[in-house]
Amino acid sequence: MQDTRINEPERKTDPVEVSFVLPCLNEAETIGACVNECAGIIRSSQVAGEVVVADNGSTDGSQEIAERAGARVIPVPKRGYGSALMAGIRGARGKYVVMGDSDMSYDFTQMPRFLEKLRQGHELVMGCRMERGGGTILPGAMPFLHRWLGNPVLSSLGRVLFRTPIIDFHCGIRGFDRERVLALGLCTPGMEFASEMVVKASLARFKIAQVPVTLRPDGRNRPPHLRTWRDGWRHLRFMLLHAPRWLFLYPGLAIMLLATAAFAVLLAGPVNFRGMKFDTNTLLVCSVGIMAGFQITLMGIFSELFSRSMGLLPPNKLVDRILKAEPFNKGILIGGPLFVAGVVCLFLALVKWKDTGFGSLTYPDTLRLVISSVIGMSLGIQIMFGGFFLGVLGVIKASPD
Repeated sequence: MQDTRINEPERKTDPVEVSFVLPCLNEAETIGACVNECAGIIRSSQVAGEVVVADNGSTDGSQEIAERAGARVIPVPKRGYGSALMAGIRGARGKYVVMGDSDMSYDFTQMPRFLEKLRQGHELVMGCRMERGGGTILPGAMPFLHRWLGNPVLSSLGRVLFRTPIIDFHCGIRGFDRERVLALGLCTPGMEFASEMVVKASLARFKIAQVPVTLRPDGRNRPPHLRTWRDGWRHLRFMLLHAPRWLFLYPGLAIMLLATAAFAVLLAGPVNFRGMKFDTNTLLVCSVGIMAGFQITLMGIFSELFSRSMGLLPPNKLVDRILKAEPFNKGILIGGPLFVAGVVCLFLALVKWKDTGFGSLTYPDTLRLVISSVIGMSLGIQIMFGGFFLGVLGVIKASPD
């Protein structure tokens, strides 16, 4: 008869070093094999460990199979990959947690690689399935679209946005310091939980390591829970929402600066380029670019400040500089003169119109004044009220409540 006992302490108060946490939803075909594999490596490694199955409402008997194999089952009524994992992590008793899917796609006997890095002081240890990181993907283990498009693109984007060296952003097997990860306040219920952990750990400047792992074809006879396009969009959306500079600030500044440069050139008069004449119509388009770029930039500043004041992102020197600069006063000092300049341009346009007896106008010349007037007044108003709103957010951030 097979020995299914795990090297758990005799009393619940004794320390557990490693907890395997496996999310489960109708995995009767594979959950028993996963628990046995985890239990086997715990015994052979001679570490104090446990296997925790976070069951998300299985109706195929997965709970009973897991318990018979030696796991501790935690029922999780709230549906979702992230919900199941967070419940399992909270219920785990180990100093370290190694999480992985319950479909036999990951080789849990590679746990000692994770434990070694965790013992060295790393707070998050990511598995890497990609060849670039030394990993192995067995034939049929990963869909073509995931392997060559989805995962490389999202992982590359994550490395740029969050300045992290992680090669495989969405590898399902990873190890971490339980208390440190709980302190991150992870909250997404779905598949984007995988991104949330990496993003928040990177923003919190965790000490992160990677170890190569093997991805096997899963052992199920049904489709996986993962939905390619829906869950891919969730991952992308989550990363962008946690990188307001890249989503708003940098694109907005680029649009505004390019439009302003073109506006300044055309303000002096029409420009001929390779037989094409650019005049007031192009000037009007540039004015729209200035306004759109400024609004996007302003939203980037608002998002950055709000996210950090709400604790969604860690403290940042840019936010502190904005608040210390007294944005309400600066908004009046900058926006006020711009608004007045716009009013002056409008007055000059009215004078030109009066000179014609309020009749027909020479549009190229008059439009330059009108467009400049609209831009000046609009930007002035937005800067003044934007500064006021930044001041309000600063008061909220400083409030003890």
